[in-house]
Amino acid sequence: MLSCIIVDDEPLAREGMANYVRETGFLQLAGACGDPLALMQLLDTQPVDLLFLDIQMPKMSGIDFLKITPNPPMVIITTAYPSFALEGFQLNVLDYLLKPITFDRFLKSAAKAKDYHQLRNKPAGASDHFFIKCGSKYEKIYFDDILYVEGMQNYVTIHTTKGKYITLLYLKTWSKTSIDRHLSGFISRLSPPLARLTASRGAIFILAGIACQ
Repeated sequence: MLSCIIVDDEPLAREGMANYVRETGFLQLAGACGDPLALMQLLDTQPVDLLFLDIQMPKMSGIDFLKITPNPPMVIITTAYPSFALEGFQLNVLDYLLKPITFDRFLKSAAKAKDYHQLRNKPAGASDHFFIKCGSKYEKIYFDDILYVEGMQNYVTIHTTKGKYITLLYLKTWSKTSIDRHLSGFISRLSPPLARLTASRGAIFILAGIACQ
């Protein structure tokens, strides 16, 4: 079960979302509140997996909450305003639901959160692939397809046999993820020429979680 909190300043909207949560069978409602300040208090006492977060609220907007929160739970935006979509995805929200929200659309978004949560929490070695966020969608990357990984400033480019994928991620952050632990086993299967690391034009190249400059 995924624990979740609904954040919306409209009581009817909160109740409608709560009914949707109860219908899914895999979401557990941990709380509901009317603004991000109340949300912060809830999170201090009860960490959760997922937030359904409105944008336009009194005291603080949902976007401002995301900007000041270093490591929020997974976030699905729920709003009547499409103009915030780009900014929302730049803040790594999982999905963006426009009101009025149908149950079918809600369920699809919640299922995405469940799948992403399971992938993110799989133990090292349990999978032959991982997902990264490229723009507004997630791409599936197989470890055996990876040629090398290039890090420049605040993004990482993963070069594979099927193409290259760019994601906003620092190399230091990469080294702390389960992806790095997967790759540490991946290097042992490479032939010696492919296992060598190279550097060019000041870029950092990493393979199997090892970096050089």
